[in-house]
Amino acid sequence: MDYFRAPLPDRLAAEYVLGTLRGPARRRFDTLLPAHPTLRAAVLRWQGALLPLAASVKPVAPSPRVWAAIEARLFAERQAAHEEPSPPARWWQRVLPWRAATGFATAAALALGVALTLPKPAQPPIVVVLAPADAAAAGALAKARFVASVSADGRGLVLKPIEALALDPRRALELWAVPGQGAPRSLGVVAADGATKVIRAELLRDTAAFAVSLEPAGGSPTGAPTGPIISVGKLES
Repeated sequence: MDYFRAPLPDRLAAEYVLGTLRGPARRRFDTLLPAHPTLRAAVLRWQGALLPLAASVKPVAPSPRVWAAIEARLFAERQAAHEEPSPPARWWQRVLPWRAATGFATAAALALGVALTLPKPAQPPIVVVLAPADAAAAGALAKARFVASVSADGRGLVLKPIEALALDPRRALELWAVPGQGAPRSLGVVAADGATKVIRAELLRDTAAFAVSLEPAGGSPTGAPTGPIISVGKLES
């Protein structure tokens, strides 16, 4: 796999920062980071773009009962190790080389606390990163990147460009739901410099990806993309 060929480094870095890159793929990415300046630079760009959004999340303080349960799960085996020979390394010790990162450990503990204290937690949104598609055709919008957050019930979507885009007033950006087979469905014209909310029934039905195209002002006159596709993001299968 060529990790220097665009847009692969940018897409992988986005999934890495969002946490949607999991399992063997994430472990391989962790291994490659020290030796690939291109990947490290992409990770830093996405961290700078996405991590500030976490500042709007209100901290939740778990109750003493929850903290006791967390400590029992995390440290029970460590205490037992003083009384008997150390057991073989557990699976999480083998596959999580970043386990010493206290920031992630704290976030995990808080997330567990919320899960234990809320009997029916809301399902998290589905996050899709739309990476640049056709640099040659997109021209000045060649580096357009978006983040789409889809409600778990598939009835609402918020699309936001990672960076504000300079758009000719005679042109418009249009969002499309792209099925695995068949024609894309228009989800309407979207803003180039802010968030756009889309309310539709069954947004995710038969949808394999989301795409943004460059269209005349007001949107596509035909109901299908008429201009270049500037950004695409696939849904995780």
